[in-house]
Amino acid sequence: MIDFNDIEPEKILGVLKHDPVSPLLFNTGLFLILFVAFICIYRLLRRFRTVKMIFVILFSLYFYYKSSAEYCFILLGICIMDYLLGIIMEKTRVVWGRKLIVLLNVCVNIGMLAFFKYFNLILDTVMRFSTLKFDVLDIILPAGISFFTFRSISYIVDIYRGTIPACRNFLDYTFYLTFFPPLLAGPVVRAKDMLPQVQANPTATRAMVSEGLFLIIAGLIKKVVVADFISGNFVDRVFDNPTLYSGFENTVAIFGFIIQLYCDFSGYSDMAIGIALLLGYRFADNFRAPFKAQSPTEFWHRWHISLSTWLRDYVYIPLGGNRCSRTRANFNQMATMVIGGLWHGASWMYVIWGFVQGLLLVCHKTWRRIFPASSDKATPKWRVALNIFFTFNLMALTFMFFRCRTLEDAGAMTSQIVNDFHLSVAPQFVEGYLLIVLAMLLGLFMHMSPRRWSDKLRDGFDAAPLLVQAVIFALVIVMIIQVRQSDIVPFIYLQY
Repeated sequence: MIDFNDIEPEKILGVLKHDPVSPLLFNTGLFLILFVAFICIYRLLRRFRTVKMIFVILFSLYFYYKSSAEYCFILLGICIMDYLLGIIMEKTRVVWGRKLIVLLNVCVNIGMLAFFKYFNLILDTVMRFSTLKFDVLDIILPAGISFFTFRSISYIVDIYRGTIPACRNFLDYTFYLTFFPPLLAGPVVRAKDMLPQVQANPTATRAMVSEGLFLIIAGLIKKVVVADFISGNFVDRVFDNPTLYSGFENTVAIFGFIIQLYCDFSGYSDMAIGIALLLGYRFADNFRAPFKAQSPTEFWHRWHISLSTWLRDYVYIPLGGNRCSRTRANFNQMATMVIGGLWHGASWMYVIWGFVQGLLLVCHKTWRRIFPASSDKATPKWRVALNIFFTFNLMALTFMFFRCRTLEDAGAMTSQIVNDFHLSVAPQFVEGYLLIVLAMLLGLFMHMSPRRWSDKLRDGFDAAPLLVQAVIFALVIVMIIQVRQSDIVPFIYLQY
C-alpha cells in the first residue's frame, strides 16, 4: 500500500515548478500524468466553451512556464499586441497605416529573436573583426520563440493581405497562439487554419481519437526507440570527437544524424498533431517521407513543410519569388534558405547550411531548365530509385554542417572520410554497434516502407475497440520505459 504520510508536499511542488533542465516534454512521465488529468477535465468542460478555453489557455501557459518560467509573460504580451493590432488593422483604410502596423509587428517579433537568439552571435562577430571587447551576456532563450513569433507575423500579414479577418475574441486568439501541442517545436500552425477550428468549438470524434493515439505511439517510437538511442550511444560521440573515429564511422554517423533528426522532429510533430486530434483540432502533416524525395526541391516540399511553406509565403514571395529576372529569382531562393538556416539558431554553421541548401535548390532548378523532364512518359523505376539514392546521400552530407559546431569539426569529419576511411572496420563496427545499426534500419524502414502499409496499420488500429487501443498504448509506454535513456533527452527543435 501507499503511505500518503510519506508523500512530501515540497517534493511534489518541486516537480511542478519551473526547471530548465526538466521541461514538460511529451516523452516524460510527468506530462503523461498531467495530460491524463487534463483530458478528463477537458472532456467534462466540453459544453462550457468559455470555461474550457480558459482552462486550456492556463494549462498551455503552465506547459510553457515549465520550460521558460517568467518568459510566459512575453507570450501573453504577444497575444495582447497581435489582438489589438489586428483590430486596428481592420479599421485602418490608409495603406501606409496598414503597412506601419505590419512593420511594428515584424519589428517587435524580429527584435525579440535578434536579442534572445542572435545578440551574442552579433557581439562575438563584432569582436572578431575589431579591437573592442565585451562580456557575453547570459541570455536565456525562451523555448519555442521562433515558432510563436512566426505564427504572430503570419497572422498580422494575412490580415493585411485580406486573407483572414481580424479575430474579435481575445480568448480565441490567445487560445490559438498559446495552444500547447505545437507551442515548443511546431508545426508552425497558421491562424487561417486554426482560428476557424477554435471558433467552431470542435469535439474529438472516435476516429480522431484513434488517429491521435496512433500518431502518438508512432512519435514515441521514433523519438525514444530510434532517435534518442542512436544519438546517445553513437552519433553524439562521433560528432563530438570526429578524429577519434575512422572515416567509415564518421560516414555512418552522418547518416545516423539525419535519421536521428528526422525521427526526433517528425516524432514531435506526430505527437503534437496526435494530441491536438485528441482535443478535436486537426493540423496538416509536417513531414511527407522526405527521404523518398528525388531532388533537393522535392525534399523541401516534404521536410518541415510548415516552415518551408511559411518561408515561401512570407519571405520568398515578398522578395519577388520567381516573378522577376532569373538572377533575382536565384538570389531570392538563396536569401530565403539562408534566412531559414539562421532561423535555426545563433551559429554561422546554420547560415552555411542554409547557403548550401539554397545553392542546391538553385543548381537543381538550373539543371531542370537545361534538361527539362519529359512529361509524356513515366520515369522508369530504376531512375526513381537512383534519384532517391542520390538525393538522400546528398542531403545527409549537407546536414553535416547542421550538426557540426564549427567549420573545423566539419573539416575534420571530411578529412577522416577522404583520407582515413578504412572500410575494413565495417564488420567489427556492425558487431560492436549491432543495436545501433538495427535502430537506424528501423528508422529507415518506418520511413521508406510504402505508404499503404502504414495506412493499413492505422486502419487496423482505428478499427480495434478502444480497450484494445488502450492496451497497445500501455504496452508501448512499457517498452519506451525499458529502452529510454536514463536521462530524458529533449527534442532537438526545442532549442529553436
